Parts: sequence; C-alpha cells; structure tokens
Amino acid sequence: MRKAFCTFCFLLISVLPCLGAESDALAISQNIQSLHVPYGTILDPRFASADPSSPAYNTVSSYTRCRDSAIWSGHYLAAEAFRYQVTGSSDNLRRALAGIQSLREITGTDVLARCLFPADSPYAADLAAENQDLGIYDGTVSGQSYKWVGNTSRDQYSGVFFGLGIAYDMVDDDSVRSNVSSEVTRLLNNLIANHWSVVMPNGTISTSFLSHPDQILSFLQVGRHVNPPRFELTYQAYRAALSAFVALPILYDCGDDHNHYFKFNLDSINLYNLIRLEERTSPFLRSYLTAYSVLWNTTQTHQNAHFNMINRAIQGEDLVRDQQTVQLLNQWLQRPRRDAWVDLTSQYPACGQTDRACVIIPVPQRPNTDFLWQRSPRLLYGGGDGTIETAAIDYILSYWMARYYKISGMD
Repeated sequence: MRKAFCTFCFLLISVLPCLGAESDALAISQNIQSLHVPYGTILDPRFASADPSSPAYNTVSSYTRCRDSAIWSGHYLAAEAFRYQVTGSSDNLRRALAGIQSLREITGTDVLARCLFPADSPYAADLAAENQDLGIYDGTVSGQSYKWVGNTSRDQYSGVFFGLGIAYDMVDDDSVRSNVSSEVTRLLNNLIANHWSVVMPNGTISTSFLSHPDQILSFLQVGRHVNPPRFELTYQAYRAALSAFVALPILYDCGDDHNHYFKFNLDSINLYNLIRLEERTSPFLRSYLTAYSVLWNTTQTHQNAHFNMINRAIQGEDLVRDQQTVQLLNQWLQRPRRDAWVDLTSQYPACGQTDRACVIIPVPQRPNTDFLWQRSPRLLYGGGDGTIETAAIDYILSYWMARYYKISGMD
C-alpha cells in the first residue's frame, strides 16, 4: 500500500511545474554578494521605503540583524559549500570563510563575535545603537579599525561550526581545508580553555555550553575531523562521559513545538555533524540517533525543507519526504523578500495561544523572517514594516543540499 502511494506521489509531482531552478539560487547568491555582505558577514539591508512605487524603494538606508550575523554566515558558508560540490564555484565560499575568520580575529582572544563593522561605516551609529545591549567592542582586522558586537550566544557558535564542518568536506582544496581546520582549532581551544564558557575580552561570561552535551560533542566531532592530532582523544573522553545525555536537551526542547522554535534548527544542525561524522560501527551512534529520532518525531510534519534535508542526510532517501521538499522550495519562491507585517488570525483559528494556528500554515503565507525554517510553521502573525530584505539563505541552503543529495526535481 505504501509503495503504491509513493508511486502515486512521484507521478503527481513529476507532472507539476518545477518552479525552483538553479537560476533562482544563483540569483539569490548574487544578491547576497551585492547587498547582504557589506563587511564580509551576513547583514540585512534596511531600505528607505517599503513602497515599491517610491524612488527610495531600492535605496539602502541602514543595515540590521547584526546580532545574528555569525549564525547566518555559518549557514551561508554551508550553502556555498554544497554549491561548490554541485557546480565547482568557490568564489563566494572563500569570501564566506574569510568573513567567519574575521569574526574570530576581531576579538583578539579567539572568542567569536556576533558581527563586526568598520568604525567609519556610514551605518556604524545605527548598528551600534541597535546592539548596545550586547556590548560594543573595538578591534582591528588587517590594520582597519572595526566595532564588534559581543555577548555571543551558543546559537552563533552552532551556525559557524555547522558551516565549517560542511565546508571541510565539500571543498577539495588544501588552502580552504587548512583555513577551516585553523578556525575550528582556535575556536575550540578558546572554549575548552574557558571550560565551555563564552568569555568576552573584559572577562564577562555571555553563556555556557555545559547544559548542552549535544553541542559540545558536535563541536568536538568537527574538531577531531579537521584536526585529529589535537582533538581525537579529547572527543573520545567527552563522548564516553556525555553521549548518554545527548537526548536530554532535545527532549526538553520538544516539550513545546511552537515557542522558541529556533531551538529546533540548533538541534538539527548540531546533530547533523555529530551523526554524519560518527563511525558507523561506533557503540555511541545509537545514543545520537535516539536523540535525533526524538527531534524528527516532533518536526517531521512541519513542512520544513531544511529539516527534511537534514533528515535526508541522516536517514537516506524517502520519496514522499523528498518530493515534499521540492514542493516546499517551489513555494518558498512565491514568498515576498521583505518583512511586511503579516496577520493571519482572520484566516486560521488559534489553538493554545493567540499566535499559534491549529494547522500548519502554507509556506507562501508564513511571516517573513531571517530564516524561515527556524520559525514555527503555525505562527499566525509577525514581520515588520516592509523595509528589511531577507538574505534568502533559507532557500539556497536547502536548494544546494537537495542538489547535492540528488533529490529528483531539483535542477
């Protein structure tokens, strides 16, 4: 019965128009280079007008979302790494890697910055004011004075390690792999030396990883992969001590499938590297897969192309899921790129709380955000004033992963 259903789904999808194409992904990457990496890492432009008929509609007035630049720069690096495997194009990948390097170099201590911008940038005052609560620090990169944003979170590290781990495996270039190994080593050495706390140059602690064995092990997994002499024994020791507890933070996160939905992206990207790099004969792999099963059982019905691709990498081919991914990415292309306010409360009834729909909302209708797949698919309202443009990494990462994993219908 299931086989017949899968065959039906495949035939149905095959006659539908394939809207998603390489040209869309390439255009998005070009736009990112033109507008979203003014200082090497991902920022989103704020335009002077939300009115398409206004002469100021395409005039950049400022930049925003600086506080999450590191995490999305890591996701962007991952997207460009998968693109390299499919097309052989490496220019954007090298730029993305250099951007991540600058986020470490600017701090002077090998702790990771959230973002950085030149001290003399015309947007410096706005960026500093928007992130004043996180702490603004001074630093230099290649002799140029920069401001950088601190109070770095686990999220930022997770995105960066996700991207670095993928770049190391996708790019068969010695200089790229050497740079990745160096960045991972420096970041990990700093975390280990500070007992897995993120310590700012002034001595303040912004967060700790001690409550997240999944993240500690994922980072060390990447570390031993790119620098075995330094991290192999360290990973083995931590694995023996922590592997049995990997599922605990995942179980906690899955207790609520709507609020703080970004946690599921963090869980997914950390388990991705942790599982794919573990030996198939490892007795610890079962603990990792158990944790992932808890996560996937919570999110698999959420119509999330990014989570679908993580699942493809971990669990292999599934015709129904894979063709749903094609549909979801096609639907993503129907979404507006700017953050106009969306309120769906008149279209969908709420369940449990005012912003949670009783059903999964179709992708084209979901509120615009920085990365669609880290927002609840039941979110009834959200957005801004229509002046901020998303970088669209949520499309190109899933698209190039789909191409790399040979999903039928993505071309």
